[in-house]
Amino acid sequence: MTTRAGFAALIGEPNAGKSTLLNRMVGAKVSIVTHKVQTTRARIRGVCMAGESQIVFVDTPGLFRPRRRLDRAMVAAAWGGAADADVIVLLIEAHRGLTEGARAIVEALTERVPDGTPVALAINKIDKVKAETLLALTKELNDAYPFAKTFLISAERGHGVEDLREWLAGEMPEGPWLYPEDQIADLPMRMIAAEITREKLTLRLHEELPYQLTVETEAWEDRKDGSTRIDQLIYVARDGHKGIVLGKGGETIKGISTAARAELAEFLGRPVHLFLQVKVRPNWLEEAERYGEMGLDFRDGD
Repeated sequence: MTTRAGFAALIGEPNAGKSTLLNRMVGAKVSIVTHKVQTTRARIRGVCMAGESQIVFVDTPGLFRPRRRLDRAMVAAAWGGAADADVIVLLIEAHRGLTEGARAIVEALTERVPDGTPVALAINKIDKVKAETLLALTKELNDAYPFAKTFLISAERGHGVEDLREWLAGEMPEGPWLYPEDQIADLPMRMIAAEITREKLTLRLHEELPYQLTVETEAWEDRKDGSTRIDQLIYVARDGHKGIVLGKGGETIKGISTAARAELAEFLGRPVHLFLQVKVRPNWLEEAERYGEMGLDFRDGD
């Protein structure tokens, strides 16, 4: 039996569907999915078994024009994930087409992708456009870059995902598997738990605030009765933000806690007691330790 194992990096603009595709490939929720852009901060790895191949997905933060230190660290992490991979998959949204941002990524591929690394094109959300639009977009993109293969997919509905998975399985280098067969992600559980809570915050809060906060799992206790106690800290940059996160009479934080606890219990397969605390740290966006907790390199933001 010849086993194969390697890394596949998913790159694209924010909101192109990378996290949805990763979760679909792995068959479980390892990357948080929200309608807000720039949600994925760390390079989350999901592990997918396809026959004798193990595909380790690197879900990179969306590529965009960085404005702040956190943005710059995220973009550096995204290109770093692509450079280290055996195969790269560029996701483009069918209905948005070749936007200015997508064009910049395609141009950067020539400079940033090591020679010999195959890059596949996956046009996502194909159910949103007509066939002739898809054909024209496929031609335009393949004229702009020599993609190894093009896939037309809907990550949300699963169309075309199996073909992409099979192709990736065949592209993985021969070698032993990198993770145990039943492992789906290499992020520590504490980090996945923090990401789940952050997703609920992102869904409940509006505008800029989600980018001004972060969640850390402070304590984790597996109890004798089969349940787990999780204590988490939500760091915000201003006093005003704390009030928004708590909500009137603590209503907002209660709703967030309930939603996060339910999902954590489902993910872990056991009852969960979740305790959330909100702390104001005006400079958390400038603290190296916070970046480390997110799996990012603080120095990449310089």
